[in-house]
Amino acid sequence: MYQWDFAVVWSYRWLFVNGLGVTLAFTLAIVVLGLLAGLVSGLARLSSFAPLRWLSQGYVEVFRCTPVLVQLVWFYYALPMLAGIEMTATTAGILALSLYGGAFYSEIVRGGIASIETGQSEAALALGMTPAQSMRRIVLPQALKRMVPPLMNQSIIQLKNTSLVSVLAVPDLLYQGQAAAHDSYRPLEIYTVVAVIYFVVLFPLTLLVNRLERRLARAD
Repeated sequence: MYQWDFAVVWSYRWLFVNGLGVTLAFTLAIVVLGLLAGLVSGLARLSSFAPLRWLSQGYVEVFRCTPVLVQLVWFYYALPMLAGIEMTATTAGILALSLYGGAFYSEIVRGGIASIETGQSEAALALGMTPAQSMRRIVLPQALKRMVPPLMNQSIIQLKNTSLVSVLAVPDLLYQGQAAAHDSYRPLEIYTVVAVIYFVVLFPLTLLVNRLERRLARAD
């Protein structure tokens, strides 16, 4: 029977701390950039200008219908060759995961705006508002309330997706865990601790989302 020995993990504690710091910083970057991409794309999906709608839909479908791991590898290896530019593993990871998340954020934004009754925007136009003013003052504030829970859920998924950047040798939590496992020859203990760290970070966030969903449901 396997003899567990978690004492060895303590000697690699700073690897875990540094890796978790990279993971959280990476998550913040791809969530912020992904939200910006999703907002622009989501609004473009609702545009009356057909080419803009088609372009946005193409972006969404390409990133939603291809594996994120393939996207990471493509951005790191293929894009620099095709574009003739230098790209670090961190830059490639942030770019790929931001655009990937943006495709899902885009659908959340589009769905949230579309869920608002058209009569409200029509009334705003009748009062003399421009379409942009109607969107900013009337539609978006109401849509945002409905979008917050799915946006937070997608952001939690984005945090988990950061573990994939370890294949590009970005020193995130999983990559540091792999280094510790290879050095210690105790992979079961190391990967168990890595899983526990992810759980400790993510579980409170899922509880927060659930609580927020219930509060918004009562407010409706």
